[in-house]
Amino acid sequence: MPAITPADATILRRVDAAEDAPTRPVLQVVDAPSFLEGEGFKVRRATAGLDLSWADPFLLLDHMGAVEYAPGEAKGAPDHPHRGFETVTYMLDGRLRHVDSHGGGGVITDGATQWMTAGSGVVHSEMPTQDLLDGGGLFHGFQLWVNLPAEQKWLAPRYQDLEANDLGLVASKDAGAIVRLIAGSLGGVRGPGDTKTPITYAHATLAPGARLRTAWRPEFNALVYVVSGRGSIGTERRPIHEGQIAVLGSGEAVEVRADATQDAPSAGGMDVLLLGGLPIREQIAWYGPFVMNTRDELIQAVEDYRTGRMGEIPPELSRT
Repeated sequence: MPAITPADATILRRVDAAEDAPTRPVLQVVDAPSFLEGEGFKVRRATAGLDLSWADPFLLLDHMGAVEYAPGEAKGAPDHPHRGFETVTYMLDGRLRHVDSHGGGGVITDGATQWMTAGSGVVHSEMPTQDLLDGGGLFHGFQLWVNLPAEQKWLAPRYQDLEANDLGLVASKDAGAIVRLIAGSLGGVRGPGDTKTPITYAHATLAPGARLRTAWRPEFNALVYVVSGRGSIGTERRPIHEGQIAVLGSGEAVEVRADATQDAPSAGGMDVLLLGGLPIREQIAWYGPFVMNTRDELIQAVEDYRTGRMGEIPPELSRT
């Protein structure tokens, strides 16, 4: 897992542990079921079993891999449209190439993030690079969908390329956990993602037996997804393991603990994604790659895509 990791965590700024603040309890722990996406690659959809009113403004969280592809096996998502929200792809291993109809694009790999504001509509593709197709290799990443409020669903599309070295880095009080901030802030450190909807998105690695406790904006909700390893969460120290997501209740601090003993290949500790956002609390009308507020807006989105008003990717760019 080549996410950015400092050689010495003790030099990092510390999160505010908020020891006297109320810790958020666990409302629900859900297993992430598996689905096939794109050309047939397997994902764990962490949000599939959640009441989305608890996850708002997050719409979807897919865990892609980890999978070791043989030569010729790597799969991606060919040209497809989006409207009304943002897609955030965070890659730990493998190489993924993004191209879109508004000129955004690049190769994302090894701890980097691509952030696409679909807004009024865009056609894009996310495909493995030719070297991954030819030689095979490890593929591991995440895609998060973040909703946009009604007044921002018609923004012009935008693409942000966030390199691994751009991520904000903080540590737990005893430096037993490292937190990489993609968006939002913890401990006075901000992530590079420029968000339309106020959120915090972070990837934390906890050493075996480590505790991560951090202040959390009380107006935000809080979700914790376990990427690998096992541990416990919340005031009641509820057990949680790889492929599970927890919804936390109200409070001013989030607390996660890694078990002292971890099974291989997670012997090095526990990895989690921390998610929080300001709920939008608007009606959602959702049809495949379009997330709007009304059925009529969905009908318009489908028609706009069919008639080419969302643009298209030139054939010479759509090939990997």
